[in-house]
Formats: sequence, C-alpha cells, structure tokens
Amino acid sequence: MNSPHPETLELAADLRGAIGELVRALRPDDTLPQNQAGVLGLLVRDDRAYTVAELAALQRVRHQSMARTVALLTEAGLVTQQPHTTDRRKLLVTATGAGRAALYEQRARREARIAEAIEARLTPDERETLRGAVALLRRLP
Repeated sequence: MNSPHPETLELAADLRGAIGELVRALRPDDTLPQNQAGVLGLLVRDDRAYTVAELAALQRVRHQSMARTVALLTEAGLVTQQPHTTDRRKLLVTATGAGRAALYEQRARREARIAEAIEARLTPDERETLRGAVALLRRLP
C-alpha cells in the first residue's frame, strides 16, 4: 500500500485538529463524563444489553475500569444490570429511561451550542459548504 500524499496527510492533520478543538470546546457543558456518555451511547445506539466484558472490549478499556463506570452509571440510575439469561455469573447492562434522557439532553446541549456558533460565525454560503463537508465526513469511516 502506498503512503498518502504529503498534502493529504496535512489535510488529515488539520481535520483531526479542528475536530479535536470542537470536541474540547463542547466538553465543559457536559454533565456526563466522557466514559459514561460513551457507554450510554453504545447501549442506546445498539438498543441492546451488553456484559461489562463486552462493553470494555468495545470501548477498549480494561474490564476493571468498565466495571467502575457501570457501577457509577448504576448508582446514578442511568443503567440497570440484570442476570444473563444463559450464564448467571454474568450481568447484562441496559440503559434506563433516565439514562436515555441524560444522553439525549447532553447531545441536545452540544447540538444547540454548535448551531449557535454556526448562526453567529458562518455566512449562508459557508453553512452550505459545511453541509457538504458533513456529507463528505460521513464517507470517511
């Protein structure tokens, strides 16, 4: 496989930096820590239960770290843990209604902040350019 062209590498670095700046700018308004929001996001997006081991693998963290995150989410009432249907040694983690609401509220706050910045800082033509860029970004993964 050939290495990417230097100009493409520079564009990739600029894009990574811009996305990083945007994400960091949004975090101060977050009420859920990133690790907890990530777990809730998986549970809500996939609309299924996971074991702690599965969540740890998906989030690429150690089992012990995920167990602590799940415990904090459980204490806050954002997830529940039920015995596994076939292996009673395991617990299945699912998002609660409160967990879904907390995730949706955090997303809504982030989206509102981005929308305010778009309206305040971008011209109508730039907004259309951004709309096209979003479509391109969705093709990258």
